Amino acid sequence: MAEHEQRFSRDLPGNERLVAVIDLGTSSVRMAIAEMAPDGEVNTLESMQQAVSVGKDTFTVGEISKASTEQCVQVLRSFKRMLDEYGIADKRNIHAVATSAVREAANRQAFLDRIYIATGIDIKTIDEAEVNRYTYLSVQSRLREEKFFKKGRVLLVEVGGGSTELLLIDHRQVTFSKTYRLGSLRMRQMLMDIRTPVARVGSILRKHIHGVIAQIPSQLPVSGDAQLLALGGDARFAALQINPDWDRTKPLALAVNELRKLTDYVLTFSVDEIAQRYHLSIPSAETLGPALLGYVCMADMLEMKKILVAGETLRDGLLLEMGSHEAWMPDYTAQVIHAAIELGRKYTFDQAHAEQVAYLGRKLFRALRDEHRLPDKYEVILEAASLLHEVGRFINDRSHHKHSMYIIQNSDLFGVGAEELNLIALVARYHRKAVPNPAHPGYDRLSKDDRVVVCKLAAILRVADALETGHARRIRKIDLRSTPDEIVISIRNVMDLSLENIALQRKGELFEQTYGKRILLRPVRKGS
Repeated sequence: MAEHEQRFSRDLPGNERLVAVIDLGTSSVRMAIAEMAPDGEVNTLESMQQAVSVGKDTFTVGEISKASTEQCVQVLRSFKRMLDEYGIADKRNIHAVATSAVREAANRQAFLDRIYIATGIDIKTIDEAEVNRYTYLSVQSRLREEKFFKKGRVLLVEVGGGSTELLLIDHRQVTFSKTYRLGSLRMRQMLMDIRTPVARVGSILRKHIHGVIAQIPSQLPVSGDAQLLALGGDARFAALQINPDWDRTKPLALAVNELRKLTDYVLTFSVDEIAQRYHLSIPSAETLGPALLGYVCMADMLEMKKILVAGETLRDGLLLEMGSHEAWMPDYTAQVIHAAIELGRKYTFDQAHAEQVAYLGRKLFRALRDEHRLPDKYEVILEAASLLHEVGRFINDRSHHKHSMYIIQNSDLFGVGAEELNLIALVARYHRKAVPNPAHPGYDRLSKDDRVVVCKLAAILRVADALETGHARRIRKIDLRSTPDEIVISIRNVMDLSLENIALQRKGELFEQTYGKRILLRPVRKGS
């Protein structure tokens, strides 16, 4: 049976809905059930978890064994029964994800298919950027509310089973994010591979951890005024061992020396002894010592005397995104746009031009809602593509649209997953020259729905870029009127639109082809 963390029961108002999120990690499967108000406010009703051995399989032999697959099936069947009890049947109200242990497995698709056939639960593998997004979402309210987070710098660290995530947030702005292949279960497996005696576990792990994180100070200049905020089940376990009365709704400050003492003590035991002493499952016992040592080494390297432990989890971020009605939340959207601007600066883009095109693209996207019928999150995709559409000039002016696609596809944007990053790259690629073609690399691998999205957004980007021809930033106010055959854009306070009309003749083909309407520009006199 699953281990229940908390359970509440009360009648739901008629306008609230029940939802569930499932996180299939390296050493456990976790589920949270919550009621969600129309405004997105979340109240968790029940959380549960069950140990599994998926990560050990993947990090040892590269694929998930049949035994572990069936173990996951049994756990998820029990979760499904719980969902049935709550009456959660609509797939739109269930969001299930898997992280590195499933993502890196050679038989990933067969594993996911087996689970879907057996339980009806559709699990999506998420990449490192998406994990960062959910991590940020899970703590964003904490960053807004806690006084010591509002004005300073916060380094979020989570030592997971497969990797370690770092997010540096400066005055609530993400300025650095990176994932390192330093996972507690990977480390435990390394120790098993070399048959490390218990007495040497601590020293070998320290050398290994320092070898991985030695590069961090040069990448991540953090002064003594920064706060280290630790996330993850192992950190929460340590916090409760040191302070059993911890209220998980608030961060707990731990002296690094206290955490070091607990860590050194844990590392004196074998995995079986840890499981017995602390009443943990074997998968949880395997990750505990390496994870805690990861936090201690990180604090020591950054010369921090204390760390803060947060009670938030990946499931909190999943629930918050479910409540956003297919839109990315404002705080997160601001982080994506900030990251796009920083990437543009790296490649010396014309920032004023890029921001003007993004501004016009945003105005057009909102005015054309009845035409494109896309969820709000695609406005962010368009804005990022607009900001980065000319970064390819850093390589060469000739074919710079293709160079822009290449740069974007091979860059990191905080919290933007591989699929979304590819959409941004393709929309930027099609801001000029050839229209999308099924034979084009990148576009050829898209689903039908995503091909439509690229065409719709690229068509809008071309119009926005045409309105900003000559990089003159002349157009600020526009009005849009739709007829059965035309989209009429009224431009205020700019009487000579010759250049813009010439540019639109070159760039308007994709819009007419996609939306079935011509674009016309109409000057409007001041005051009319």
